[in-house]
Amino acid sequence: MSSTRPVSATQGGVAGVLDWLPSARMFLLVALVVGLAFSISVSQIALAALAAWLLIARRAGRGVTLRAPLLGPIALFAGWSVVAALASARPLESLAACKMLLNLGALFVIASALSDATLARRFSTWLILALAAAAATALVQVAACPGPEAIAHGTTFAEKFLRKCTRARGFYSIYMTLGGVLALVLTAALPRLARLRETWWLGPAWLVMGAGLALTYVRGAWLGFAAGAVAAVAGLGRRGVIAAGALVLLTAAMLVGLPGVSARLRTIGNAGDDTTRDRLAMLQAGRRLAVEHPLTGVGPGQVKHLYPGVATAEALRHSTSHLHNTPLQIVVERGVIGLVTWLWIFVAFLVRGTALLRRLPPEAGGDRALVLGSLAAVVTFLVGGLFEYNFGDTEVLLVALALMAVPFALVPERPPAGA
Repeated sequence: MSSTRPVSATQGGVAGVLDWLPSARMFLLVALVVGLAFSISVSQIALAALAAWLLIARRAGRGVTLRAPLLGPIALFAGWSVVAALASARPLESLAACKMLLNLGALFVIASALSDATLARRFSTWLILALAAAAATALVQVAACPGPEAIAHGTTFAEKFLRKCTRARGFYSIYMTLGGVLALVLTAALPRLARLRETWWLGPAWLVMGAGLALTYVRGAWLGFAAGAVAAVAGLGRRGVIAAGALVLLTAAMLVGLPGVSARLRTIGNAGDDTTRDRLAMLQAGRRLAVEHPLTGVGPGQVKHLYPGVATAEALRHSTSHLHNTPLQIVVERGVIGLVTWLWIFVAFLVRGTALLRRLPPEAGGDRALVLGSLAAVVTFLVGGLFEYNFGDTEVLLVALALMAVPFALVPERPPAGA
C-alpha cells in the first residue's frame, strides 16, 4: 500500500510563488526594454527587480547562472574611480558622483537574466521594436511641432511632449540621448537586416529608426553610426556588399527628402560652426586639466568647478559639467590610469566578443548576426563618444550594456577541461 506525504500550506505557497518566477522574469525583461525606450525610471526599477529575481531564483534552485563578464576591467575602473574621488578637492561630492558606476552592473544583471539563447534572441527583437516605437513617436513629435517658441512652458501631456520639438527627442529629455540610443540599435540591427527574408518586419522598423536618428540632427551620433556600420558591413562578408549598397541608397534618399539633414551634415568639420568652436575650446581646456592632473585627475563630477577657470576665449559657454568627449572626460576626472582601465572594458569586450563570434558555426547565421551587431554597436558607442559624453548619459550607457550582454547569453561558456 503506497502513501504520500501531505504537503503543508507553507510548502504549497512557496511552490506557487516559485511557479511564477519564469513569468516574472519575462515581465521584468519587457519592462526593462520599455524603460530603455521611454523611461529611465522604469528601466532602473526593472534592473533592480531583475537583480532581486536572480537572487531569489538562484536560492530556489532554478538553475540560474550568475554571469559577470568583463568583471576584471570593470572592477579596476570602479576601484580607481573611488581612488580619484578620494584624491579630489571635494572627496565627498566626488564619491557621490561615483554612483553612476552602479549602471555598469546592468551588464551582469542582463547577461544573467538572459539564461539561454532563445531568450537572448527575443530580448534583442523586443529592443529593436521598442526603439522603433520610440522613433515613431519622435517623428510624430517633429511633424506636429508648432515651432521653437510656441510652447515654452507646458502643463498637459501634449504640451510637454511638444516642448523642444524642433529636433526629435521622443520621451527623452534631449535629442542627443535619442540620437545616441538610435545609433546603437540601428548598428546592432544592421547585420540582421542583411537577412531580411528571415525577419521581414525589420526593414520598416529600421527605416523608422533611421529617420528618427536623422531628425535628431546629432552629428556625433551620425558619425558613430557610420563607423559602426562600416564595422558591421566588414564583418558580413559577401552580404556586406549588398548591405553597403543599400545603405548608400538609403542615405542618398534621406538627404534628398530631408534638406535640413543635408544642411546639417555639411557643417561637420566646419570651424565656423558655433558648436564646433565650442567643442574645440572644450578640448583645449580638457587637455590643460589632464596635463595638470595626470595621475588621479580632478575627480568624478569635478569638471564643473574647474572649467570656468580654464575655458578659453573662444568658448561660447564658460560653465559645463562635461567636455562632450568621453575619453577626455575620463582622463580629466580619473587620470591616465582611469582612462586605461576604461578602455580595457571595451577592448576586452571586442576581443572576447570576436572569439564568441568565431565559435558560432556558419549555419547559425541569426546568432552570428546578433553577436556581430553587438560588436559593431560598441564601435558606434566609442566613436560617438568622441563627440558626446555618452558614457555619462545613463540611457545611452544602459542600451550599450544591454547589447553587450547579448553575446554572453547566445554563446555558452567553454566547459572546464575534463568536465
